[in-house]
Amino acid sequence: QVQLVESGVGLVQAGGSLRLSCAASGRTFSTYSSAWFRQAPGKEREFVAAISWNGGSSYYAEGRFTISRDNAKKTVYLQMNSLKPEDTATYYCAAKYALGSQIFTRGYEYDYWGQGTQVTVSS
Repeated sequence: QVQLVESGVGLVQAGGSLRLSCAASGRTFSTYSSAWFRQAPGKEREFVAAISWNGGSSYYAEGRFTISRDNAKKTVYLQMNSLKPEDTATYYCAAKYALGSQIFTRGYEYDYWGQGTQVTVSS
């Protein structure tokens, strides 16, 4: 069982940067593949970035973002640079048990989700 809690400063100006954190509970988090998704009002949830259990593989839908993880701290990060107003959304962290280098980009593939953290980018 894994519980995920997202955090990060919620309001930033366009062109700025922001780092989100996803803190996990559970002793075996290092065996979980993780990802970030986002959902804007009135829109469907969309994939942002994913990383394998050991950080050896990653994949991004947005080149301005970087996903990383520190398994010793049981935390996954999303560094977002050159933010735009269209990046405004609720950002969710997700995890699934998966060893190996495979990356998962679909929401239904993930078993555990955080409650989400709001990111607002002002113009």
